[in-house]
Amino acid sequence: MSTYGQYCPLALAAEVLCERWNLLIVSRVVDGCHRFNEIHKGVPKISATLLSSRLQLLEHAGLITKTPLENGHGHDYQLTDASRALDPIIMDLAAWGQAWARDMTHEDLDPAFLLWSMHTRLDTEAMPKGRTVLAFAFSGAPKDCNRFWLVCKAGDVEMCLKDPGFETDLRISADLRVFTEAWRGFRDLRTEIANGAIRVDGPSHMVRDFPKWLQLSALAGIERHRSGAEKHLAQR
Repeated sequence: MSTYGQYCPLALAAEVLCERWNLLIVSRVVDGCHRFNEIHKGVPKISATLLSSRLQLLEHAGLITKTPLENGHGHDYQLTDASRALDPIIMDLAAWGQAWARDMTHEDLDPAFLLWSMHTRLDTEAMPKGRTVLAFAFSGAPKDCNRFWLVCKAGDVEMCLKDPGFETDLRISADLRVFTEAWRGFRDLRTEIANGAIRVDGPSHMVRDFPKWLQLSALAGIERHRSGAEKHLAQR
C-alpha cells in the first residue's frame, strides 16, 4: 500500500480508504455481505484474486475481521468499530456522488451490480406470499451478462446469474441505460413503464404492483446538482 508520508489524519485515512476498491468492499460489508461470494456479487468487476488481497489489507488495517466458517469452507467477514464508524461517511459520499459526480458513461453501466443493488431494495412485505420470480433482460449489455433473475421467498431475495429453474412471474426488459437512470431517480419508473421504454410482462395485478415492489436506489430522491445530461433528464 502506498503512503503519503504525512501525519495528517486525512492523509492517513486516505491511504486505506482511497486505495481502489477498498471503500466499495467496506460498503458491501456494511450492507450485510459477510461471505466472500456475497461481497464479490456486490463488487462484480473486481477479480477474485484482487478481492482476496484487498480483504487481507482491510483486515490488517482493522476495518474487518475474518473468522473461519464451522464447515471449514470460507470465512465470515464482519465489521469492526472502525468500519461501523464509516457507515455515515460512506452514505454522505454516496449522496455527494448522486448530486455532484460526473455523468455516467456507457462503461459505467454494470448490469450485475444493478441487480445486486435491486435485490437489497425490494419491498418484500408488499410482494405476494410464496415464491415470486422476476426475470430481467437488458439490451445494451454484454450478451454474456444481460439476463438475471431475482427470486423472493419468505422475505429473502436471491440474485441469480443463471435461470433458477422456477416459473417466472414477471419479465422485465429494457435498455440498460434507461433502467439504470430510472433506478437512480433520473427517470420516473412508472412513466417509463407506461411509455414502453421499460416493459413489464406478466399477470396484470403484478405488472401494476411492480413499481411498488421496487424501491429504487436509496439515493434516488437526492437532487442532481451537477450540470449535464443527467440533470437535464431529471428536470424533464
